[in-house]
Amino acid sequence: MSKVRPKKHLGQHFLTDRNIAERIVESLSGHKGYEEVLEIGPGMGVLTDFLINKEEYRTSLIDIDSESVAYLKTHYKDLKGRIIEGDFLRLDPKTLFDKDFAVIGNFPYNISSQIFFKILEHRQTIPEVVCMLQKEVAERIASKEGNKIYGILSVLLQAFYDIDYLFTVGREVFNPPPKVESAVIRLRRNQVNKLDCDEALFKRVVKQGFNNRRKTLRNALKPLDLPDVIKKMDLLNKRAEQLTVDDFVFLTKAIADHKN
Repeated sequence: MSKVRPKKHLGQHFLTDRNIAERIVESLSGHKGYEEVLEIGPGMGVLTDFLINKEEYRTSLIDIDSESVAYLKTHYKDLKGRIIEGDFLRLDPKTLFDKDFAVIGNFPYNISSQIFFKILEHRQTIPEVVCMLQKEVAERIASKEGNKIYGILSVLLQAFYDIDYLFTVGREVFNPPPKVESAVIRLRRNQVNKLDCDEALFKRVVKQGFNNRRKTLRNALKPLDLPDVIKKMDLLNKRAEQLTVDDFVFLTKAIADHKN
């Protein structure tokens, strides 16, 4: 098999610029000393070519496309046993790794948010992520409070990761070219192992706040049936986009404390 046909229903846009591919791989920093690297959606291996030359990492690949998997098994015989046909969103990392691992990849635009939620589920074993995704989503994830594009993923990811927007990638270096620009970002685990609040309630507060982002939190959070003492807090005069991660943690803790 000489090449893989990009499939629209899988959101495949294969990177063709090897200089950019090398730059993406070089963005891995070895944060917190991991050795295992899992590449999501390798396609025809443009990143893989550079990953396998990094002696400090042990590379594994996962792709949902059987055609890609067949191609990869033919071209990367040294990765025997580490090329997986499967869906990362359904993967239990414990079946692959018994230690920390990094994630790298050109994420399909249509499921990038789902991939990040999956990463959050396993954040204790994923110290670093380097990925390419739609520029708009990358900017949102990396944005800080006070910015109109700051949102749910910004808060949830920044609670546990330090995020760097690394560089923008034009449409012309893909086959087929996507309709939008792309960007590469890096996530590195911070020192927060557990939030100082009920994490399930934290997610509810963040999601509810941004679901009505034009309203003040006093109005946006009405479905949570807040205690009267919480409704009087000055913080609720703000909109969700104005709150830092720490503000959301503080608010969540206050809600929980006054509901008990």
